[in-house]
Formats: sequence, C-alpha cells, structure tokens
Amino acid sequence: MRPLHRVRLHGRQRRRRRPRRGARPARGGPLGGPGAGGVTGPRLGAGARLSALVLLLASLTAALGLLVPREKAYRIDLGARLVPPRAGAPLGTDELGRSLAWRLVVGASVSLGVAATAVAVSATLGSFLGLLAGERGGAADAALGRVVDLVLAFPGLLLAVALAAVLGPSAANTVVALSVVGWVPYARLSRTEARRVSSLDYVASARALGASRLRLLGRHLLPNVAAPLVVQATLHLAGAILAESALSFLGLGVPPPAPSWGAMLAAGRTHVLDAPHVVLAPAVAILLVVVATNVLGDALVARLQRVRHA
Repeated sequence: MRPLHRVRLHGRQRRRRRPRRGARPARGGPLGGPGAGGVTGPRLGAGARLSALVLLLASLTAALGLLVPREKAYRIDLGARLVPPRAGAPLGTDELGRSLAWRLVVGASVSLGVAATAVAVSATLGSFLGLLAGERGGAADAALGRVVDLVLAFPGLLLAVALAAVLGPSAANTVVALSVVGWVPYARLSRTEARRVSSLDYVASARALGASRLRLLGRHLLPNVAAPLVVQATLHLAGAILAESALSFLGLGVPPPAPSWGAMLAAGRTHVLDAPHVVLAPAVAILLVVVATNVLGDALVARLQRVRHA
C-alpha cells in the first residue's frame, strides 16, 4: 500500500487560465455565438448549412436576373414551341418558344424580389408599432391589440387575394397586399419582448435619466428583440414566396410579360401531360427555396431556444 502523501488526487479541477493582459473579450451575434450572454451555441447542422447554400444560390440567380437583358426571357420562337430540354435549351421552351432557363432566372428576381420586399416592409412596420406600443403601454398597447385581432380575424391568404383584386395586378400592389397581412407577427413579437425588456433595471434607469423615446427604442429595446425578429423574418420569407406565387398564379400578382414563378406555373398548367417540363422548372424552384427557408428558419429557432435556456 502506497503512503498517503504519495496518493494523487484525480478529481482535482484544473486551474482556469487567466486572460492575457490587454486581451479583449470575444464578441458575437445574437443567435448564440461568442458574446451572446456568455453562451457559445453549437454550429448549425448539415441540413441548415445546405439550406443556406440553396438560398445563396437562389439569391445569386435573382441578382443575375437583374443584370441580364430581359429580351432573353421575352424572345418568342414559334418554331421551337414546347421543346424538351436539350443542349441549346437546358430547361426546354414554353408554349411560345421562350427559353425556360432565362425565364426562370429573370423570374427569380421578380418572385424573390417581391417576397423579400414584402418581408422587409412587414418587419419594419410591425416591429416599430410593436416596440412603440410595448414601451408606452396603456391606450397605445390596447389599440394595437385590437387592430391585431381585427387582422387575424381574416385568413391571411384570403385577405391578400382580396386586397390584390381591389388594388390591381402590379409588383407594388402585391407588396402592399402581402405587407398588410404580414406585419402582425412582428408587432406581436416585438410588443411582447418590449414589455419584458422595459421592466429591466437598466431601461428604467435610462428612462429616469431623461432618455428620449426614440433613444430607448433604438438603443435598448431593438437590440434585445433583433434575434427573434430575424428568425421570424426567415420563416416569413417562405410564406411570402408561396403567397406571391399564388397571387401570380391567379393573375393578381406581377402582370405579364414579367416571368414570375407563379405566372409560369399558370401558363404551363395546360401542358402538364404533353410537356411536363414547362411546369416542372418553376415548381422545383419554388419547392427548393421554400423548403430551404423553412429548414433554416427551424434551425435558427432551435438555436435561439438553446441560447435562451442556457
């Protein structure tokens, strides 16, 4: 048996290294990176990274659609109607002999541009109203609650269809219709977070020191609700793409000859049996972008929940 003074303690904890003199603490984003309340979240999974890659490719395609001449997507060749995919036409042609590849590229700039603009307008309007109502409380908070209840009383897509039918088919009117429906979740989320943050000590101290309402909203409230709003915007983008495609399919979205993905589906629905490639190209594009957006949004939701419960 060894002497007691030679027995080594294996359960002893290691000493924590002291930071170097002059070293700066790590900083990070609001979704669990270093500096987010001292929490370092795990990396996103393979599915989320693949979804981000799909969205990046879709964004680059939309940017390319803004740069290429629109005549490539509008050129009619009646001698090459409903041609299947081949070397000169990688995705084939539609019922007027127009290149589906170029129409898909230009349509990405139309569909994704309208959806992203509607999400940006909805997020800006809803966040501002929610933060203002949550910070002020009282009559402003009650009024916002009644307006939110009124908008939620109607099905979102049905209300968007009704507004688009009244306003008429155009890109601007589609953005207005989708924004009127889409601002409510941002208002509810930012109002809840603003009421929670407004009760904290440092916000009460800033208010007591005479900070203006705009300073409170921009300096103290908005940074604390930025992460949930980003997650909500990611999930909202998928719904906005589907809603824009539905409006264009019904003839209430972006008018021809702009090749919106929904309008391409509507134009090719009569050729599903004899030329399925006309419908397959825009349908697969919508499917990939919407699924990728939902997967990435779900991953961000899970990451945000882990950060909050850590």
